[in-house]
Amino acid sequence: MLDQKYEAAKVEDGKYQMWLDRKYFECGDMAKKPYCIVIPPPNVTGKLHLGHAMDNTIQDLLSRYNRLKGFDVLWVPGMDHAGIATQAKVDERLKKQGISRYDLGREKFLDVAWDWKKEYSGFIRNQWAKLGISVDYRKERFTLDEGLSRAVREVFVKYYKEGLIYQGQRVINWDPVAKTALSNIEVIHKDVEGKMYYFRYHVVDSEETFDVATTRPETMFGDVCVVVHPKDEKLNHLIGKKCINPANGDVLPIIGDEYIEMGFGTGAMKCTPAHDPNDYQIALRHNLKMPICMNEDGTMNELCGEYNGLDRYECREKVVKAIEDAGQLVKIEKINHSVGHSERTGVMVEPYLSKQWFVKMKPLAQDVLDAQKNEDTKISFYPKRFEKTFNQWLENIEDWCISRQLWWGHRIPVWYHNETGEIYCEVDPPADIENYHQDEDVLDTWFSSALWPFSTLGWPEETEDFKRYYPTSCMVTGYDIIFFWVARMAFSARHFTNNVPFRDCLIHGLIRDEKGRKMSKSLGNGIDPIDIINKYGCDSLRLFLSTNSTPGLDMNFSMEKLEAGWNFINKLWNASRFAMMNIDEGYSFKEPVAKTEIDHWILSKLNNMIKQATVNLDKYEFAIAGNEIESFVWNDFCSSYIEFTKPILMGDNKEAKYQTLDTLIYVLRSILIVLHPFIPFVTEEIYQELFGKEKSIVIEKWPAIFEKLDEKKATEVEVLLEIIKITRELRSENNLKPSKELNIAIEGYDLNADMKAILNRMCKLNVVESIDGETIIRPITAGKLNYRMSEIVDKAAELAKIEKELDRLASEIKRGESILSNPGFISKAPEAKINAEKAKLDKNRASYAMLLEKKKEF
Repeated sequence: MLDQKYEAAKVEDGKYQMWLDRKYFECGDMAKKPYCIVIPPPNVTGKLHLGHAMDNTIQDLLSRYNRLKGFDVLWVPGMDHAGIATQAKVDERLKKQGISRYDLGREKFLDVAWDWKKEYSGFIRNQWAKLGISVDYRKERFTLDEGLSRAVREVFVKYYKEGLIYQGQRVINWDPVAKTALSNIEVIHKDVEGKMYYFRYHVVDSEETFDVATTRPETMFGDVCVVVHPKDEKLNHLIGKKCINPANGDVLPIIGDEYIEMGFGTGAMKCTPAHDPNDYQIALRHNLKMPICMNEDGTMNELCGEYNGLDRYECREKVVKAIEDAGQLVKIEKINHSVGHSERTGVMVEPYLSKQWFVKMKPLAQDVLDAQKNEDTKISFYPKRFEKTFNQWLENIEDWCISRQLWWGHRIPVWYHNETGEIYCEVDPPADIENYHQDEDVLDTWFSSALWPFSTLGWPEETEDFKRYYPTSCMVTGYDIIFFWVARMAFSARHFTNNVPFRDCLIHGLIRDEKGRKMSKSLGNGIDPIDIINKYGCDSLRLFLSTNSTPGLDMNFSMEKLEAGWNFINKLWNASRFAMMNIDEGYSFKEPVAKTEIDHWILSKLNNMIKQATVNLDKYEFAIAGNEIESFVWNDFCSSYIEFTKPILMGDNKEAKYQTLDTLIYVLRSILIVLHPFIPFVTEEIYQELFGKEKSIVIEKWPAIFEKLDEKKATEVEVLLEIIKITRELRSENNLKPSKELNIAIEGYDLNADMKAILNRMCKLNVVESIDGETIIRPITAGKLNYRMSEIVDKAAELAKIEKELDRLASEIKRGESILSNPGFISKAPEAKINAEKAKLDKNRASYAMLLEKKKEF
């Protein structure tokens, strides 16, 4: 028997381990059709957040739903090594110990990083257990495990040999804190307050001067020229001449290039090829030098003279002051501009000329775009609009910088001969390894994550898992990583497997706080899902996340809705307790045979709920499906059906009681099964109390539609419910006690004796042939209801009240018309006051008309 009170912690305790012990989440039933889920792997830097909880909830819902529908489900768990983030965390821990990774050296540092991984992966598995996710732990993968590492090397080598990976000098995004390159999508652009500095440049051998503006004076030590537009009539006469750099006195040539936008700013631009991507392109066109004036940590180098060793921002202040003292500072303007920041460390990114490894993206992207034009070869996005977002990014893609100056990650499989410099690029190191040294860099974390759907199944080997479960069925993720991950999985899968990585891609939004703000450390508005679970239980959190999210749209966290979920679970708990309290030793469950109108009605309602839930779950409309189920449970099952059954279950007729119990338990079992993907713990608890601890709802079958129903009998209960609703409204409107008996005549519809008895028990209604005297009439779908007026209202008293209210309203209407027809009021009163008076008059007129209609009833 269930406890009297629902306690989430007690219900959820031990369930997950029981599921694991019984191997319910293990795949491999070859008699069933395969279904495979792609999980966005959490990184090993700390706790799961609400976004992960959303991913896991939806993926677990799909896994459990498809198991119930008879699929052989594989959900591969795993974790991401998160190169930059993890190395930063380990560095921070070492710093607290008074050492750095350089003190340890690469190999010992990696030992420490692996210890970190072991520690934090344990935390993540505990959080998975708390969320109840039904993954096959036999298949768990890590992006740095041996199998995935070999797949990464295989991909790099194939790309390299096909000419799709190359090494080159480019101006890339540089993180001076992590001291590594970043790809474009690892840079977050933020609007910040800055300054535009205007400096006066002197033309060599001339009295002429002109102005140049910049936001980064510290980079002037890397300037190689000044650029103007060849067609700029004000400045093009300077082309071919030289000018003086006010920062260091260097003589700079003045050149012409059409990149300059005429009419914008001063018309003259300083060119710093090693520290600006556009300047870099100009330098390529004009064969200019590309001196670097900054160190990898964001300090200035020896090119900067007296500023050597200063932080870039300190250098900026001192340079500006020196130029001002020399009389060459024209002005400083405050501006708001968009500046790139490292996604990982938050520091302002520095454009930096560096030798890096790149992937040529255009041909890879084009293969995916071509595949997206064919229904048989495309990834289907839900909602569909995200396919356009996906395609647009691929159409405008740039080459991907894949090298990172880190130690934690997949080391690039390139070796250089110690004497000749010859490059050796293979999956395995050279046999004479002593004659070679390996490239120091590692690969971008997303390089390995891009292979996740197929590498986790054993690729490049033709494993049984790969043959059976690939391509995978569904990928669930937030729209914020379509570019980071989804696109990269798509082109990797297309190139190496000639297929999609997953057939469907379900996109959900972000979870914001109750005010609609993005959750962040700076706002202090983050919410730990484990804290919610500890207070309300996992099922309440899962129900909130799954039934309050619309695909592709952000959702606001709501404590009120979370508590509403808990209330619903409590309602289900109490309804289940009611069912169990009526089971005696002589009862054994069997499939119901619909006999009464109530049987036909509840089973018809159940059929409709199952159909709607199935259709919407298949379309990934979890909120609609969940709301359909909740409405059925709360309104049809608990509020109506259970009330209908109470006299039978509490009566002496054993046959009628057991037949009613068959229907009740059948409906309750179906409810538990359809709710199981949403709230697995409580549904398992109730199911096992009903059917035995040796059984489990995990391996049940999705409910089938109950056949052999008489919809006419079901409709009779709908009429009954309509009468109950109208009667309760009449009692409320007229302040009648629930115990007061009323008489009613029903025109156009005949209720049988059982239905009439229910009306009498639930509403104190006596159904009679006709009503003598004056009546109150209410229409229903099948006819109309006649209530005896004298039983509901005191006619004389009611008429007196109506007349009094009509007099008051008439006086108010007269007053309003007088005010609004007064020219003095209209000309002097504020518009808001006039509008308020008009609204008040309209409301009083409407109330007056309504009361006149009501008066006619008397």
